Amino acid sequence: MTNFENSNPHDPAYVSPLATWPGAALPQGDDDLPEYSGVAWHYGAPLTEQRIFDTGVGLIDLSHRRVIKVHGPEAGAFLHNLLSQKLSDAPQRLAEKNTATSALDLDAQGRILHQVDILAAQDAEDALYLHLPRAQYETFFDFLTRMIFWSQVKVEPTDLAVLTLMGAGVPHFPLPDSVGIVAAAQVPGFTTHRLDILVHRSEIMNTAKDLTLAGAILTGLMAFTAERVRSQQPVVSLDLDHKSIPHEAPRLIADAVHLNKGCYRGQETVARVENLGRPPRALVIALLDGSAPTTPKPGDPIVSGGRSVGKLGTVVQDYELGPIALAMIKQSALKATNLVVADNVALAIDPDSLPQEDDEKPGRKAINRLKGLSTD
Repeated sequence: MTNFENSNPHDPAYVSPLATWPGAALPQGDDDLPEYSGVAWHYGAPLTEQRIFDTGVGLIDLSHRRVIKVHGPEAGAFLHNLLSQKLSDAPQRLAEKNTATSALDLDAQGRILHQVDILAAQDAEDALYLHLPRAQYETFFDFLTRMIFWSQVKVEPTDLAVLTLMGAGVPHFPLPDSVGIVAAAQVPGFTTHRLDILVHRSEIMNTAKDLTLAGAILTGLMAFTAERVRSQQPVVSLDLDHKSIPHEAPRLIADAVHLNKGCYRGQETVARVENLGRPPRALVIALLDGSAPTTPKPGDPIVSGGRSVGKLGTVVQDYELGPIALAMIKQSALKATNLVVADNVALAIDPDSLPQEDDEKPGRKAINRLKGLSTD
């Protein structure tokens, strides 16, 4: 029996208070993954809920994520020196624009370790809130605290939870005055509008009630996941692996990496790929054969001509497209027409998700000019 009293976010068995909402169903079967545990997969109408985003406002429970507070006179500079995003002026800039940003923590070889979303605090000029999946929290929190040294900054755990409003109606949705919001910001990079809200965990249920009374409709994580796949937004533990670099995921390069800053761990790899070459793989949207008797699962190998050419990531049922997924595929196989996954389930790549055919890279162009090979 599910323990709905386990509202401790530190516990891997965490279950959100909103799991008691009428119709709430936790992930089951192939959807019962660590990345989804603790919050409702749907509230009784899994495919219908996805339609809410087309015209209205869906309220998604993301309280299974964890929130870190970084504050102090050097909070922005501290994170700027560690992560892939330009954050030196983030507390003021994000607050003024009412927008969130995201950033990556890379290893020395430029491989992705952590991905975080960042919001400015509404009650302090020098504070930032970072939220990320529960499984990544401990290692990232430890990394930040170890890197403080003499910086005038504090890194602290919080009791905050993430609730998200999503859909075409978000820009015109008035947040009720009764909602005790610690931070709220528009999140770019999705095919529809997204607004992240941070509230104290003790206020999750009351906030959800206030937001639904204002017109939002409680919507499960399944609908959010379908929108995430449509937007080509990866989850590190599902869609990437220990070899993944930022350029393999186009939304990460667009949203989480500032290409005109340096001096952070892994920056050399980012600069090298940006200026000289292309990544060995690409994260694309995959359309799966909906008539197959079984649905592939995250981690299943993708095969072309009997050869493994990639791996499946997030898999979800979309209300319009049927089963869709994110897939990490070798560059050499992106134009293959015989891709299959799992038990010979046919897979087609959404052409709109393919990497753009760039002109000659700036670094390569300069090298060719020095060699006398430039056509300029």
